[in-house]
Amino acid sequence: MVIIKNEQQIEKIRNASKLAAQVLRYLEPYIIQGTNTDHLNDLAHKFIISHQAIPSPLNYHGYPKSICTSLNNIVCHGIPSKKQILKNGDIVNVDITVTLDGFFGDCSRTYIIGEVNQEILNFVRVSEEAMMKGIELLKPGILLSQMGRFIEQYVIPFGYSVVREYGGHGVGLAFHEDPHVCHFYTKENDIQLKKGMIFTVEPMINMSKNWRVNTSRKDGWTVSTADNSLSAQFEHTVLITETGHEILTLP
Repeated sequence: MVIIKNEQQIEKIRNASKLAAQVLRYLEPYIIQGTNTDHLNDLAHKFIISHQAIPSPLNYHGYPKSICTSLNNIVCHGIPSKKQILKNGDIVNVDITVTLDGFFGDCSRTYIIGEVNQEILNFVRVSEEAMMKGIELLKPGILLSQMGRFIEQYVIPFGYSVVREYGGHGVGLAFHEDPHVCHFYTKENDIQLKKGMIFTVEPMINMSKNWRVNTSRKDGWTVSTADNSLSAQFEHTVLITETGHEILTLP
C-alpha cells in the first residue's frame, strides 16, 4: 500500500534526505585513488552519528556496514572493505541512507576515479541523465510506469540496459515501502501518482545490452553484472507535489 505523507512527515523526510545528500558531499574529497572503501564507510558512519542520525543500512537484514560501495561491475549492495582500494580508471557508486528523527532519506551517486576513456565518461553521463530526465516527468496524474518506459528507451540506443531485478522504492516512514519503482516498462507500475507520494528514482544501468545480474553466494549481498560489464547508478529521493515534484536529496 502506497503511503501518502502529510506535511509534518514530509518536512521530517526532507530533513533526513538533506542529511543523506550532505553525507555524499562530505565524502566526495575522499573518493579518490588510493582510498579503501572501508575508510569511506567509517567517515560516513562518524558523520551521520555526529548529526544525531543513524546509518540505515547497518544491521538491516544483517547488512554489516553503514553505506554501500559498488565498484565497476558491482550493480548494488557492495560491501565496503579495507581490501577494496580505489584505483585510477575505476567507477564506484556510493549509496547513503540515513534515519533522522525516525524518518528516512536515500541517495547515491557514481564517481569516476582518476581518468577513464571517453566511452566510460559517456556511460556515466548517460546514466545520470536517464535518472534526471525520468524525474522531470513526475507529477500528479501520470502513471509511474511512464517514467520507467522513458528511462529504458533513453538508454537502449546507447547499447546499455536497465537492471530489472532491482529498482527504487517508497521511502520516508521506513527504509523500503511501496511502491516498488521499476526503471523499465511494466504494467505493475501502472500506478497513478498523487501529491504526497515519496519514492526513490535510482536506475541501475549496465554498460551492455545484458541487464541480468548475479548475487554473491559468499556474502549474500553483492550484486554484479552477469557479463562483467560496468554498471552505474544515480539516486534521488523524490516527493510528488501538487503541481509536479521536488527532489529532496539535492545537495
